[in-house]
Amino acid sequence: MVREQQPALYLFAAGLVGMGLLSVISHDFAYDWQPVPAFPCRDIVAVVTGLFMIAVSVALLSRPTSTLAARALLPFLLVWQCLKIPIVLKMPQVEGVWVGFGEVGMLLAGGLTLFARLSALENSALLGGLAGQKGVRIAQVIFGLAVIPVGLGHLFYPKITTGLIPTWLPFREALALLTGVAQIICGLCIAFAIQTRLAALVESILCALFAWLVWGPDTWFATVSRLPNAPSGFRFPFTAFLITWVVGAAALLIANNSRRNRT
Repeated sequence: MVREQQPALYLFAAGLVGMGLLSVISHDFAYDWQPVPAFPCRDIVAVVTGLFMIAVSVALLSRPTSTLAARALLPFLLVWQCLKIPIVLKMPQVEGVWVGFGEVGMLLAGGLTLFARLSALENSALLGGLAGQKGVRIAQVIFGLAVIPVGLGHLFYPKITTGLIPTWLPFREALALLTGVAQIICGLCIAFAIQTRLAALVESILCALFAWLVWGPDTWFATVSRLPNAPSGFRFPFTAFLITWVVGAAALLIANNSRRNRT
């Protein structure tokens, strides 16, 4: 089963390892993507969290440990998703808040897909509904719904989105809007099981383009961030790159576990 998930599993694990390493090195969490409030020994918890992400990601790649790793990863991602709930409840009218919620939701859906395929809990009375094909379908719905606010962000904030696109690309304003519309369509198709595999593949390609064109290596060492009011330095654009990387890998996991026509 681990072999069947390649190469998406390797991409997903590599992205999480990268994020884990950043947490260990910086003694911090991933900015607004991991909005952990201040508390005593927060830096120590950040390091432990990073080490956990590295360990569970490596464990996913080995057949003997993949089952335990998939079981451990899902609750971790659920807690991560819950970190985004306070800001959503505080400012539900701000679409940008939902963009962040959706990005983590896409990541959660990837983890749930792995749980459904690798946890071996299909016969569990408590968690059986999240395992097997039922779990895969729930992951598809979560992923599809999570994509929609991310796509809407392109339409709500066209100037910001356009500013993220490299200046050497033509028709940047149109690209900002079209990619947003494409993501919304992909999300709807995945959520409602219409050409799920194709839609997920398209979303994974879009994420790959976003990762390399918007948050690629040229931004890691830039003196000015493409995103207004973003923290200066290497860590923010590299974190954004890794988040986009993992989300794209989650989309590929969704595609790999979807039938070619209708699921």
